[in-house]
Amino acid sequence: MKKYTLVLVVFISTQFNLFAQTGEGGMWMPNTIKQVEGDMQKMGMTLNAEDIWDTSKPSIKDAIVQLGNGCTAEIMSKKALLFTNHHCGYDAIQKMSTVEHNYLQDGYWAKSYDEELPADGLSATFIEDIEDITDIALAGVTDDLKPSERQSKIDKNIAAFKKTLKQDKFHNFTIKPFFKGNKYFAIKKATFTDLRLVGTPPASLGKFGGDTDNWMWPRHTADFSIFRVYANANNEPAEYSKNNKPFTPKYALKISLADLEEEDFTMVIGFPGRTTEYLTSYAVKQKQDLANPARVKVREVTLAIMDKKMAKDKALKLKLASKHASLANYWKFWIGESQGLKRFKAVEAKEAFEKDFTNRLNHKPTLKAKYENVLPQMKELYTKLEPYVEVQSYASEIFGRNIDLPSIANILNMLVKRSETQGDAFYNAMKNRFKNYILNNIIKDFDAQTDKEVFAQLMDLFVKNVDKKYISKAISKALKSKSASALAEEIYSNSNLTSKEKLEALFAKKTVKEFTKALKEDAAYNLFNAQQKLIDEQVSTPVNKINVEINNLMGKFMKAQMEVYPKKAFYPDANFTMRVAYGRVKGFEPRDGVLYTPKTHLSGAIAKYKPNDLEFDLPQEIIDLYNAKNYGRYAAKDGTLVTDFLATNHITGGNSGSPILDKNGNHIGLAFDGVWEGVMEDVYYRPEIARSIHVKDNYVLFIIDKLAKSKHIMNELTIVKE
Repeated sequence: MKKYTLVLVVFISTQFNLFAQTGEGGMWMPNTIKQVEGDMQKMGMTLNAEDIWDTSKPSIKDAIVQLGNGCTAEIMSKKALLFTNHHCGYDAIQKMSTVEHNYLQDGYWAKSYDEELPADGLSATFIEDIEDITDIALAGVTDDLKPSERQSKIDKNIAAFKKTLKQDKFHNFTIKPFFKGNKYFAIKKATFTDLRLVGTPPASLGKFGGDTDNWMWPRHTADFSIFRVYANANNEPAEYSKNNKPFTPKYALKISLADLEEEDFTMVIGFPGRTTEYLTSYAVKQKQDLANPARVKVREVTLAIMDKKMAKDKALKLKLASKHASLANYWKFWIGESQGLKRFKAVEAKEAFEKDFTNRLNHKPTLKAKYENVLPQMKELYTKLEPYVEVQSYASEIFGRNIDLPSIANILNMLVKRSETQGDAFYNAMKNRFKNYILNNIIKDFDAQTDKEVFAQLMDLFVKNVDKKYISKAISKALKSKSASALAEEIYSNSNLTSKEKLEALFAKKTVKEFTKALKEDAAYNLFNAQQKLIDEQVSTPVNKINVEINNLMGKFMKAQMEVYPKKAFYPDANFTMRVAYGRVKGFEPRDGVLYTPKTHLSGAIAKYKPNDLEFDLPQEIIDLYNAKNYGRYAAKDGTLVTDFLATNHITGGNSGSPILDKNGNHIGLAFDGVWEGVMEDVYYRPEIARSIHVKDNYVLFIIDKLAKSKHIMNELTIVKE
């Protein structure tokens, strides 16, 4: 935290944590890690920046991959064993599972390469280089351009640059903006698509604690799974083939089983998804008071229905497992985020910063002339946005995430609109792609009865909480003559969008005209299409227009901050690009009189154990090993077995599965969660409360060795000290 001589500013920065530059809270781009190398070494790191990021020789970054589009994983052996979270492999493992062979519930351990199961749809992307192309992207961009003109110019510049790049199916570049569009980087990537499941613990370990413990501490979860990356004979990415061989990586991480002590240095490297740490006070207030509460109300309804049904039907539990986990995750997150923002007075903190920023601006005439209108204009735009925040939150949750039938209708409507303008040739070329997406991503896990009940209850919620001008005439008219339950029964009983067979018959239509005619005879399609059209016209269109202006001003505000605070080290908000976050092992005080220590133990899992419980069951073998205290070399010096631990590293969605490394760069665990009290860290980081949760390698290897008896996996791993 930077110190200033003015007493007022010292007070503000101390109270509201406005000027935290380094250490806990940062998500640093690995190619710029040199700027905080000294701070990391002061905290205990023995490595140099080049040990983490170097494109001229193997470095730690070569062991870190983006898993699919939403998690992180890491290379742990010279034969490309890939460690990640159990919940990151969840969808892939669910696809492999059947009621007879339920790998989610029972776990799976391949005994040889031949028994490793193809993980359809899962990929591992390595980052080969990151190049600053800001001058190229912003060539010809001036301050007097309108937002649309500015973006058009940038898009043309990037398009021209992309034509100079050599890319193929497995090797490509992603070009992304950073610092709200003030910087642009080209990221060179290599993606491997032949991944195979090597091992996963049963859900009773991998998801121990379930939704009850999600985001909570203390945790005792073995949230890990193991895959392997395969390559062709030339060690290059290739489609799945029985002839492929385990990939030979540039770098593999080593494991340390040493005891952890409070204040030990830690480093997380991964692909965090999205943070918004530079939001204004106006934006934070709307998130806290309007958007989050609306989203929470919707998901509470959906989850209550799913919970009841899943408890009664094992097959349905498996079918709905992935969707339930996804909905429950952010339902709990949004509750904690709003509570944390209020508890730590985030809005007031942002207001204090904006006041300090304005005061400093007023003492710098040149900068004042450039930026004095930025915050007043931002406030005006958020005032215009406010009437739309709740209705957009309700509509996007209800019709876009919680109910599957309107999602299907919306996808089909996209095909209709594009086909009507591009003709039958387009329709016939694209319909199978649309069909396969719906069947493989929605219908596969769709249960009409559950969806129908969710629809009925959410319709009641929608009409009670949203201004009637945003409710379509079709829905309003229907609910005047019948209950939401009766409407749901009518819609789901008669729709041709509720089963694989009916949808395949629909997609068998040979012309756009026939396809469109069949759709427009479907009550569900008409109902949802009318509602979506109203939302698009009356909510999305004005909101998008306002957000374009807000985003343009945020770019100016970001640039202004860098100029007003020239000695402050800035890191960009997360955007699914590789980041380094460093911190230390540390407990925390969630509320007055309660102090959490930073480590949990197998004894805590045993204390939570409830036989045959959906969330707190344990395999009998684990209980037997505990009773015998048969921990082997995985025990701590005091004879206990550590399961999970806390650190101050800033992580967020996308970091799941990230390695947490010690001061020497050795793997000590896997990041899988944050504490509920600190989940507002993506908007407002507070080092005294923000904590990342990690499963310790001692527990991971104990399960692989003692429970699974997978000696061949153990033999691949390198353990540097015990």
